[in-house]
Amino acid sequence: MSQSESLYEQLGGADAVNAAVDIFYRKVLADDRINAFFENIDMAKQAAKQKAFLTMAFGGPHHYTGLDMRRGHAHLVARGLNDTHVDAVIENLGATLRELGVSEPLIAQVAAIAESTRDDVLGR
Repeated sequence: MSQSESLYEQLGGADAVNAAVDIFYRKVLADDRINAFFENIDMAKQAAKQKAFLTMAFGGPHHYTGLDMRRGHAHLVARGLNDTHVDAVIENLGATLRELGVSEPLIAQVAAIAESTRDDVLGR
């Protein structure tokens, strides 16, 4: 692995992101701390947006066309989304990557990217 490889490439590219998002949403939907935020959501559409976002965030091809994090989550903040929910999302993301055999240093990089969106997601 070369230092010039993006996190996206180090994780395994499109196949890895696709697998991770699919497993991640299975975990999220089973997690009573956060699954209520996904009621009445088209999960196929949600997964496609998440795959495009993570691909971009991890340094892969930029095809994300969704809202920015602040606008995209404002309706959830109005429903009570807070730090404990963001913690649960990051926890599920880490568990997903561990399940896929991703190394802890790469998981830490992913968690740092997720953490960097916290204030925007929570509208502060």
